[in-house]
Amino acid sequence: MAKILSGLLANDTLYDREKVERVPTRNGYGEGLLELGKRRAEVVVLCADLTESTRVEAFTKAFPERFIEMGVAEQNMASVASGLAAVGKIPFIASYAVFSPGRNWEQIRTTICYNEQPVKIGGAHTGVSVGPDGATHQALEDIAIMRTLPHMIVVVPGDVHEARKATIAAVDIPGPVYLRFAREKTPVFTVPDAPFAIGKASVLRDGDDVALIACGPLVYEALLAAHALEREGIAARVINNATVKPMDTETIIAAAQECGAVVTAEEHQIAGGMGSAVAEVLAKERPVPMEFIGMQDRFGESGSPDTLMDEFGLRAQDVVAAAKRAIARKKAGL
Repeated sequence: MAKILSGLLANDTLYDREKVERVPTRNGYGEGLLELGKRRAEVVVLCADLTESTRVEAFTKAFPERFIEMGVAEQNMASVASGLAAVGKIPFIASYAVFSPGRNWEQIRTTICYNEQPVKIGGAHTGVSVGPDGATHQALEDIAIMRTLPHMIVVVPGDVHEARKATIAAVDIPGPVYLRFAREKTPVFTVPDAPFAIGKASVLRDGDDVALIACGPLVYEALLAAHALEREGIAARVINNATVKPMDTETIIAAAQECGAVVTAEEHQIAGGMGSAVAEVLAKERPVPMEFIGMQDRFGESGSPDTLMDEFGLRAQDVVAAAKRAIARKKAGL
């Protein structure tokens, strides 16, 4: 029996995909901003004509004097935010991730990161679970382009509670932070008061046969996979690797050392994503057989979120299959 660790929701619906509570992680961003607005007078919010979709609407109503509607001008939004940060404000900027950081990456690089300004970038509607909006609106490369930037912190919350806590925690980071959110309602698997710290991964289930390292909505798929593997006598460790940069190398290396096989799972291109970051750590410190769940060098497409998650192999059964491949390679000494 795998040990279920603290912070994980403990009820009969957790492993029932049909009954588990579902809330968009972007809701947590809005809740966190509203809470920060009450606590910190220096917090300001800028948005590129998407206040409702990015869930900053509550902040705009509560603190209209601290909100700037930038219109469809993401590049200008990043530069203005950098200027506000330079005079003592803590700006949070929000848009769809294909536009911010997709469209304004150069402004983020030069005006924010190069100057180490404490601008917090909320990228919403990431992954194929955006659904019918299709490939043009499904950000699948944003982790890669953001984690390469010096001084940039990259956080991919797993559920709505973690998204709220990550948003609040970001305000105390002295430099820039990228926060990645999903549009679709995704399973809630943590409790509201579970510990959270930027830079620290959470071990949700213990096990020593294989480590399942995931971020964002695919943490839940990893939990389902571990539950299924347990019925076959395989003990899978599940790690919620919410902070992609800086990575919790101690937890990742320990998992590789103690399990001997690793599977990473993310709703992002495999190239340059969270799995690549894990592989970079383990290639240097503890090489083990690895398998990668994510987008295999493909764009998304239009369809229902569930259909697309199935189509692109981002489900628990895909994690299970990858885990068995990794374990087989471990036993074969490959």
